[in-house]
Amino acid sequence: MNDRTAFADRVDQADWDAVYAEIDDYGCALLPRLLTSDEAAEIARLYDDPERFRTTVDMGRHRFGKGEYRYFREPFPQVVAELRSALYRRLLPVARDWNTRLGRDARWPDTLEEWLAECHRAGQSKPTPILLRYDAGGWNALHRDLYGDKVFPLQVVVNLGEPGVDHTGGEFLLVEQRPRAQSRGTSTLIPHGRGLVFTTRDRPVRSARGWSAAPVRHGVSAVRSGRRHTLGLVFHDAA
Repeated sequence: MNDRTAFADRVDQADWDAVYAEIDDYGCALLPRLLTSDEAAEIARLYDDPERFRTTVDMGRHRFGKGEYRYFREPFPQVVAELRSALYRRLLPVARDWNTRLGRDARWPDTLEEWLAECHRAGQSKPTPILLRYDAGGWNALHRDLYGDKVFPLQVVVNLGEPGVDHTGGEFLLVEQRPRAQSRGTSTLIPHGRGLVFTTRDRPVRSARGWSAAPVRHGVSAVRSGRRHTLGLVFHDAA
């Protein structure tokens, strides 16, 4: 795989002003291509090497949907570690701005390493980067990835397959509960190798009293055919 500079450069090539504006409008935004086809395929193939993961979750068993996901164990593949670090740095201004609007005191340090150290001191020491697999008929129920009191308000998913070729269906779903209104849904078909940044727990929306926290959940629509692999990058660790 490429060196650190290559992955960080891809993250930096995004039009971040446009990404920030879209996150503000919809709670999610597409990122540019983060992985080449070969890199995406290499990450997807890791799913069949259980030694790379600390645990496997059967969604059907837990009534989360239908499919599986595996939490990476450390050390992570280079692409996982470096994309996670570079994306944290770029998403940090949004996290801080959202907290300011919502009148919250929680702050995040300048680097992912410092933030994860805070998570570990709070008892959240299990790594959370995940690899997800859905076969035909697979889906993921609406949920939020909360693993303790330490929460980063944004996360990223990268589609490792090509929609329409490797799988059909499997759109990413985001549902936002608007203050004193019906929920709003957003559906995104993530292109091959591209990332989608989205809200982890809640986000600020304008209300009669200024800013209110709108709860947000995410999931995946039914995969109609083929197999869908995605890489999930959460920026806080688990208890």
